Amino acid sequence: MAGEPVNFYDLLQIHPRAEMETIHRVYRIFAARFHPDNSETGDAARFLVYAEAYRVLSDPQLRAEYDRTLAENRPSALPIFQTKEFTGGLDAEAKIRTGVLCLLYAKRRANPDYAALSMLDLEHLMSFPREHLRFALWYLKAKRCVVQDDRSSFIITAEGVDYLETALPENDLLQRIFRASETGVMVYPKALLNGSDCGL
Repeated sequence: MAGEPVNFYDLLQIHPRAEMETIHRVYRIFAARFHPDNSETGDAARFLVYAEAYRVLSDPQLRAEYDRTLAENRPSALPIFQTKEFTGGLDAEAKIRTGVLCLLYAKRRANPDYAALSMLDLEHLMSFPREHLRFALWYLKAKRCVVQDDRSSFIITAEGVDYLETALPENDLLQRIFRASETGVMVYPKALLNGSDCGL
């Protein structure tokens, strides 16, 4: 699990404000799954990462320092996601799904070696709480447009890329999202592919 730093909250699949009881309970589940003595699912390297996450998050002082570091390094919210079209109307959910895919597409284009965004990244970039993003991510996973990596972060699939690049020429919203970032994370696609199974 070398490379990009691991977001401990996403790794444990818990909310950043999770109570200590939740942290203990969830850690025990993952520790049992990845413990090297587990002959079926044991994984020493992953076990050590989960143990480190638990060590930090179960200590109030270390957790406070970790939270400050996360806050200092979090991505900025993109203004387009704070407009009315993403917060109201019957098609707001579909627009949120499209926004998630656009961010994951841009991340894949900007950094192919580490193409994932964590739930916390998506929360900050879109300025939505994870409770509002869970339905969109469930749908995108069910449609095979998005997968989760071993850190529980999200990555766009080939089906997701195909959907976006097919829809882009006809979709003003997609074009605006791709142009929305001034940070260089968002990259306008060059190739237009055909076919889609995402049905967004």
